[in-house]
Amino acid sequence: MKFAHLSDCHIGGWREDTLREVNLKSFERAIDFCIDEHVGFIIIAGDLFDTALPSIDILKQTAKILSKLKEYDIPVYIIPGSHDFSASGKTMLDVLENSGLVANVMKFEDNKLQFTIDRTGVKLTGMYGKKGGLETADYERLEKKHLEDEDGFKIFLFHTLLHELKPREFELIDAPSISILPKNFNYYAGGHPHFVYHKHHEDYGTLAYPGPLYPNNFQELEVLKQGGFLIVETNKEELHVKHIPLKIIETVSYYINAENKTPIEVEREILNTVTDYKNKIITLRIEGCLKDGKISDINFKNILENFSEAYYVLKNTNKLTTKEFQELNVDVNNVDDIETLIIKEYSKQSIFDEDKIFDFMNSLDKEKFEGEKNDDFEIRILKDVSKLVGI
Repeated sequence: MKFAHLSDCHIGGWREDTLREVNLKSFERAIDFCIDEHVGFIIIAGDLFDTALPSIDILKQTAKILSKLKEYDIPVYIIPGSHDFSASGKTMLDVLENSGLVANVMKFEDNKLQFTIDRTGVKLTGMYGKKGGLETADYERLEKKHLEDEDGFKIFLFHTLLHELKPREFELIDAPSISILPKNFNYYAGGHPHFVYHKHHEDYGTLAYPGPLYPNNFQELEVLKQGGFLIVETNKEELHVKHIPLKIIETVSYYINAENKTPIEVEREILNTVTDYKNKIITLRIEGCLKDGKISDINFKNILENFSEAYYVLKNTNKLTTKEFQELNVDVNNVDDIETLIIKEYSKQSIFDEDKIFDFMNSLDKEKFEGEKNDDFEIRILKDVSKLVGI
């Protein structure tokens, strides 16, 4: 038996039309691969869409791709993720299910989670993901004994980051223990964190995350370059899991240090540094404090014209700054002293004292973790700032 495990497709997630199209092509490439490999069924462990109510165009294009699977009689089993779940119950996944294109395996009867049985005899069930990890409370109320006692080959779909599965870069993100899951399943098809993982865990089975089908933000493009999914084959009692990369358009990333440089110097460095761009997605991360002038003095229009043969160019200037304050005539020995004196000087004009300002700076200087969703990142920052303000 062979099946595919996809997750975090985030179709429609990119604001840029060009990258939204690459995302959709990744989904289509994955479906075509599954057809060519004659998989028995496909699992999508949450976040097929980037929102519970995607545009009609996105829905039509997704339905068209999924309809290929009906022609080859390949069923798709799905759960809502933190992005396509809706507390109101209104989600486009229901439209796809009513059209016979997917089957949502999160089914309750008499307040008990039920199994969906595939024609191969495989039994599937699962739990949705919610924003901010709020599904954890639902797991605590979940009756598990009948799920654990069920015989046969069982697959559990979930959309939650688990503590025991976190890589080092996720260590500061709160996550529930693996113990929230029912035991005795053969395969746990996970979603939500954007990294690849598969390993057997005692008393449970093989737990796996396929990573995103396509990177969903600037940082993920820098780090991951591409997306992928998993193909799982069973051989007697053994499971063989293989990650399938999806290289649709090559991504090349560049870092530009703008510290103490003029806008024209930054522009020249970009033009001289970026040489491999034809038919590629280019990411430009520009950081540092300009020697003089404004960020808008960097002629990005000219830069884009020079890279007209690139497939697409993305720039990140979140940490590109200018000299916003007049120089202070003080005797200091290091950067920390300068920062302290500037804050002391300008805190007199603020409703907050200098200690509070430092606390705000530390809270707002945090970066997104790899694989952390925009909503989760924003919630984390808002919680920290709210505590400081006293809300």
